[in-house]
Amino acid sequence: MPSRRIRVTGTPEAPLRAALTALRTELGVPESFPPEVLAEAERAAKAPAPPAEDATDIPFFTIDPPTSMDLDQAMHLSRRGSGFRVRYAIADVAAFVAPGGALDAEAHRRVTTLYFPDEKTPLHPPLLSEGAASLLPDVTRPAVLWTIDLDADGRTSAVDVRRALVRSRAKLDYATAQQRIDTGTAEEPLALLKDIGEARERLEVERGGISLNVPEQEIVERDHTYELAYRAPLPADGWNAQISLLTGMAAADLMLTHGTGVLRTLPTAPDGAVGRLHRTAHALHIDWPHHMSYAELIRSLDPHLPHHAAFLQECTTLLRGAGYTVFRDGNLPPVTTHAAVAAPYTHCTAPLRRLVDRYASELCLAPGNPPAWVLAGLDALPKQMADGNRLAGTVERECVDIVEAALLKNRVGDLFDGYVVDVEERQPTVGKVQLDTPAVVARLEGGTTPLPLGERLRVRLTQADPGTSKVRFAPA
Repeated sequence: MPSRRIRVTGTPEAPLRAALTALRTELGVPESFPPEVLAEAERAAKAPAPPAEDATDIPFFTIDPPTSMDLDQAMHLSRRGSGFRVRYAIADVAAFVAPGGALDAEAHRRVTTLYFPDEKTPLHPPLLSEGAASLLPDVTRPAVLWTIDLDADGRTSAVDVRRALVRSRAKLDYATAQQRIDTGTAEEPLALLKDIGEARERLEVERGGISLNVPEQEIVERDHTYELAYRAPLPADGWNAQISLLTGMAAADLMLTHGTGVLRTLPTAPDGAVGRLHRTAHALHIDWPHHMSYAELIRSLDPHLPHHAAFLQECTTLLRGAGYTVFRDGNLPPVTTHAAVAAPYTHCTAPLRRLVDRYASELCLAPGNPPAWVLAGLDALPKQMADGNRLAGTVERECVDIVEAALLKNRVGDLFDGYVVDVEERQPTVGKVQLDTPAVVARLEGGTTPLPLGERLRVRLTQADPGTSKVRFAPA
């Protein structure tokens, strides 16, 4: 199933909470942090390793979902001659986590933060991840500070990375940032997000990179009940992502230059997978001329349109196969690029939520002589991250199924309108349907004739059981 993000606004009702609790138990998700981990976190929160430099005079700001407290990144954007200067502060988790300690061991056990609709299972204790290490506004924090100079076209001309104290001045959400930019009320450090973001998007197109604006499923509480809706990303989501991509590319270049590092890699999709997308585009009535590249097509799609949104969901299948590649002592791997980024790239901007990012920061801070603990743990990282990401993917898929089943459990037998967005090649009477409303994508089966891929279809809900995490439809 294509990757789908989902979030809940409001407090889930009891049956939904029970199903999510059962899922955590089934998957062996940690319930709490051991006492020795919490004790070490408390000590670290009081006395993090202090950086030598002070950058608290720079008015950084953050852009995150409104309720987020684990803030990994803060930025400040400015003009520099005809170009730009990007200052990007990343939470310095290594200032709090001692190598070989209880915190470090627990982080290697958890690997990544797991997001459930009703709560999250964090990589680090909230005392750190939502407190002492988080780049919250109006507090001084240790950070890994990237300074990246860009020319007028947005191309990187200089990179510097060092430890520094920083102080964010504002915590913005995407809607607020977009509104201020659109109305012209944003001050220059925020207003430049559009200029730099669009410049980097143009370069992405030029090099053949791809950013999928996949709609997010959102569950909203209204009048003590729930509604499902699709949330298409705002332009500010994409511009913000470009700053993170810029930093990840700069980090990858540093590692490759010095011969030791860990990259996020993705092989080029096989011709068969792209050919299947061509057939899906045709079925969904999306015009994909032979002279138009895949990247150009993605840029032309509007995620607000149901058939475009369905195609974007299918496009995520080309991102399968991404992994982490370690290299050292100048022995570069055969594949150094990420096919969707169309350049070397690494994860380094979310160390509060992802284990590998702490290692990446250290490799960039001392590229010629990284700490011994980094070198000692490097080779085990790809498998650890693969295992953690596999669990995170299972959590995502199961949570989507549970939430959809919980919201539809009283509507078995009802009729809905939707689009057929996927048909199994070997069993054409089975596929997926994307409903107009509520915002559900679920299995479609039980008909006697091949499903009409890309066509509207009236369907009947035949199963919705939060206990089994399954929603099923049949042609009406």
